[in-house]
Parts: sequence; structure tokens; C-alpha cells
Amino acid sequence: MNVGNDDMSYSKNSTIQSLIQSVTKSERERAVIEAFKNTSCPKNMSIADLGCSSGPNALLVVSDAIDAVELVCKELNQKPLPEIHVMLNDLPRNDFNTLIRSFEDFKMNHSCFISVAPGSFYGRLFPSQTLHFVHSSMCLHWLSQVPAELQNGTKLGLNKGNIYISKTSPPFVLEAFTKQFERDFSQFLKCRAEEVIHGGCMVLTLVARKGEDPSVEGIYLQWELLAQALMDMASQGIVEMEKIDSFNLPLYTPTLEEVKNAIRREGSFAIKSIQMFDVGWCEARDQACEHDDKVEENATTAQRMSQSMRACSESLFVSHFGAELMDELFERYSNFMEGYFSKYPDVALTNICASVQRIDVPEI
Repeated sequence: MNVGNDDMSYSKNSTIQSLIQSVTKSERERAVIEAFKNTSCPKNMSIADLGCSSGPNALLVVSDAIDAVELVCKELNQKPLPEIHVMLNDLPRNDFNTLIRSFEDFKMNHSCFISVAPGSFYGRLFPSQTLHFVHSSMCLHWLSQVPAELQNGTKLGLNKGNIYISKTSPPFVLEAFTKQFERDFSQFLKCRAEEVIHGGCMVLTLVARKGEDPSVEGIYLQWELLAQALMDMASQGIVEMEKIDSFNLPLYTPTLEEVKNAIRREGSFAIKSIQMFDVGWCEARDQACEHDDKVEENATTAQRMSQSMRACSESLFVSHFGAELMDELFERYSNFMEGYFSKYPDVALTNICASVQRIDVPEI
């Protein structure tokens, strides 16, 4: 994510994430209360937010979780309230400095202990059997890496003219990304199974797709327009074709069945609820204008979406193509998006929200 607080930062361009969190709020609150009751109303409760990023959304989930604990304690007439330890996780390059500066104001209204835990959630992050509730939103569709077979060997550069799965991608590209997601998500579940107390709960939200073919809908088409912007620059000699052919995004948006099957196959968590929902980009643009007086009211949905996509992915493009090309790349991308939204004004982002509970696994 783009760090800082300028116009291209994630902090200023995360309205769509805020809308998604508002949709999942009731499920998160239910899961927190259930985790509290399932684990015998602990005197010390540990909550982890994985992929917390920074900006206005970073502590929103934590605030909702603390409120839910206080509510259930009031209903149960339990005093004193449990001591709550909140652990915020993201990759080491996350803007933790900005996040930490917000702790003091947050703790004036919320009684809790807060710490940060840098590292990949595809590995262990916390001691065994210590977490009561885990949350992750808008993160698990990002893979630990581009599939190895697309980075080296005989298949390097064979996804020509694309930066992701496209209609023109060879079949092995979809197969490689699918297997990488299965490996990563399984590893994520195995690590959390070690860390979450029996009876503890997780709520996981990630970008998804509705159909089997990933090249015909939603987020895939939006990335394809970014590939078109790069190809447009290549046709003018601004970017080398070899650079485009050797670049792939570490991203995969699964179907509902793929997520269900992965959770059941790993076996440590029971699915309490799982659902798909859409959040519209036009709705995100309207909310941004309503809640941020610095957002230009005449900014189009395409412009707002382009900024949002830039805020969450620019660092990946910078590392491969160089920072000096970013303004032009995303300006062209915004122009392509204008045409896209003129044809599909109601385009939305599809998501999966899965609420799961840690269960005992029978010994074989």
C-alpha cells in the first residue's frame, strides 16, 4: 500500500475498504461475542487484525470488537471487563509509524493494550493457543508470491501482454494461480489453527469472483485495463514489451466453493457462515465525497477507482517498471476506466465473508 497521507496514499483512497467493513460489521460483532462466550469469558482477551494497513480503517475493526466485548459483558453482568490485547499485523513495509501515532487518541476512548506484529500472515505470527478472535479484510486475495513457474523456467514470459489472468492467457496460467492460492490459503489456515484458542473465531473477507471463468468479470477486467495502459505505452516505446511480459500480479480472487473447500480440507475450523456480496465503486465515490472535504466533488468514479487501485498496487509496479512511469501509467489507466464505466456504470467489487470457529480435530 502507498504510505503517508498524500493524495495517492492508501490512507486517502481506502473508501471501498471502509464500505466493505460496514457490510461485515454485524458478522464481526457476532463472532467476537461468540468467541468470548466459547472461551469461558476470559479475563484477558487477544484480538488480531491481519493485514491492518494504516489510515482511517485500521482501528475501526478494533473499535467495533472492543464495543462488542463491552456489550456482552454488560449483558452477562460480568465485572470487571476483560483486559483486551490488540495485535495489528501487516508486512514490514507497512506504514506502521502513521498507525502507531494514532494509538494515543484511540486509547483515550478505548481501554486496551495495542502492539504491532510485522510479518507475513502466511507464516506463524503469535504463540500457540493465544488468540480469541482474528480478523482479516481485503488481504487474502493477495498471494505470497507470483507462482514460481511464471517467474522462471520454460514458462517465464509466456503470459504475453498480460499482467494477470486474461482471455488470452494460456490455460496453465489459471492453473498456476489456482494452485498458488490453494497453497497459500491452506498455509494461512494451518498457522492460525496453531494460534487460535479452541472455540475462538475468525472473520475473513477477501475479493472474489462469481463464475468459474476469471477472465470475464469484475476485478479481472479492471486489471486488464491496466495491462492495456502498459501496452499502450509499449506501442510508443515508453515501456519495453519484455518488461510487461515478465510481470504478473501476485493476486487471485477465488470462488465461494474454492474458499469453502479449502477451509473444509484443512479441517481445523468449522464454517459458521459464508456469503458473497457486492460493493459498488459509485457508492464508494459518493461516500468519499461526503466524508472528505478534500475530495473533489467533480472527480468521476473512474478517477476515484484509478486512485484506489494505484494506492493498493503502485509499489508492485514501481519495483518492476520504475517510479518515473507511474503518473503516466495511471493517467492512461484512468482514461481507459472512463470508457469502461460509460458501458458498465454499475460495476461492483465482489467479496466473500467467511466466519469460522476453531474446533477440535480428531486424532487419527
